[in-house]
Amino acid sequence: MNRYGLIGYPLTHSFSQKYFTEKFNRENIPDSRYDLFELPDIQKFNALVQSVPELRGLNVTIPHKQAVIPFLDELDPASAARIGAVNTIRVLPDGRKIGYNSDYYGFRSTLEEWLQTLGLHAPALQALVLGNGGAAKAVATALTDLGIRYRPVSRTPSAEALSYEALSPEIMDEYRLIVNTSPVGTYPNVEASPAIPYRLLSKNHLLYDLVYNPTETRFLQLGREQGASTYNGLPMLHRQAEKSWEIWNQPIATL
Repeated sequence: MNRYGLIGYPLTHSFSQKYFTEKFNRENIPDSRYDLFELPDIQKFNALVQSVPELRGLNVTIPHKQAVIPFLDELDPASAARIGAVNTIRVLPDGRKIGYNSDYYGFRSTLEEWLQTLGLHAPALQALVLGNGGAAKAVATALTDLGIRYRPVSRTPSAEALSYEALSPEIMDEYRLIVNTSPVGTYPNVEASPAIPYRLLSKNHLLYDLVYNPTETRFLQLGREQGASTYNGLPMLHRQAEKSWEIWNQPIATL
C-alpha cells in the first residue's frame, strides 16, 4: 500500500483527501490511500513519518509550510529552496524527505490562463498580496516571474509590507490585482473577509482568492458586488495536486 496525505492544523476545510481518493478510483491507481494527518505541533513531524512506513508523499498546508523545512533532508532548488516554503514532500525508500513547492505552479498557471481569458497582459498589472505565510511566498515568486510588481499587505506593517489601514484610494487605483493568500474567509468562518476597503474596488480590479472553500468567499462576493473580476482557488488546488502527484511518482534517478 502506498500512503499519501496532508499535514496541517486544522484540516476540517480540506478537499485534498476527497480529490485524491476520487483520482485513485477514476484512474484505477491500485494500492494507494490518501489521509489527513492533523499536526498541531510540527515537532511531531518525524514521529508521524516514522509511524507510517508506507508513506510516499505529503502535502503541507497552514501553518507548517515554512516550519517543516528544518525537518527535511533536501529542498528542491528550483521551487522550495528558491521560494522559502514547502507544500509537497516526497518520502524516498531510503527515508530521505525532499521538499518541493507546487503552489507556485498551481498559482502561476491558473493566473496566466485567467488573465488570458480577460485579455490582459501580466506586466501591465500591479498586485497587492494579502498575507505573509508560505502561500504568500509562492505567490510573490510567481508574480515576480510574470513581471508583475507587487506589495505585500499585512496586519503588521514593515519596510516592505503595507498595513491594511494604508490602502488609500491612490494605492487601490494603482494595484488592480489583489491576491488573498491568508486563510481569512475559509469555512466555517465564511462571513470573515480581509480588511481591504471594498468600496474602492471597481470593474478594473481583479480579485484572486487562494481560499477554495466556500466556492465564493466573502472577499470575492464583496469584490463582485463592486464590479471586480473574481477567481476562486479551487483550480489552483487541482493544479498543484496534480503537480504533487507528478513529483511523488517521478523516477528516483531524476531527483
